[in-house]
Amino acid sequence: MVNVANNLRTIIIQTVDYFYAPFQHLIPLETYRYAATGGFNTVLDISLYFVFYNFILDKQVIDLYIVSISPHIAAFLIVFPMTFFTGFLFARYITFTSSEIRGRIQLIRYMLSVSGSLFLNYVCLKFLVEFGGLWPTLSKIITTVIVVIYSYFVQKFYTFKTSRLVAL
Repeated sequence: MVNVANNLRTIIIQTVDYFYAPFQHLIPLETYRYAATGGFNTVLDISLYFVFYNFILDKQVIDLYIVSISPHIAAFLIVFPMTFFTGFLFARYITFTSSEIRGRIQLIRYMLSVSGSLFLNYVCLKFLVEFGGLWPTLSKIITTVIVVIYSYFVQKFYTFKTSRLVAL
């Protein structure tokens, strides 16, 4: 199982790095890998959101008797756990590979950083759909752009930070 995971990791890194050449003078490899893997995870997130919102939930409010959940929020809550794990695995094994922080600590920090992402997702979706009157899928795309920027900086400088010596 470990061998299969390592082979998959190698294939993903080689595939992502193959397309890095045109960008190597513009952005660091780590940032490029984050954009590539994050982009894939984002497309997965938005695609799953679209399917759940439009077809599985059929744009219907979910009534749990204690609370009712609007379909755009319910779709988000269903899709989130799926892309949480793919996002963590991409960040840990593809993007931020030079981090010296132990995996368990990274996961805890990732959960904390994602808590901020959840909050931003919720607030932005609520605002854009219910107060801004935008379509839920368009609102999800706008929200994703905001969250990706936040997420990159939190992951780079907190979750997967590296200890780099500063020359005096």
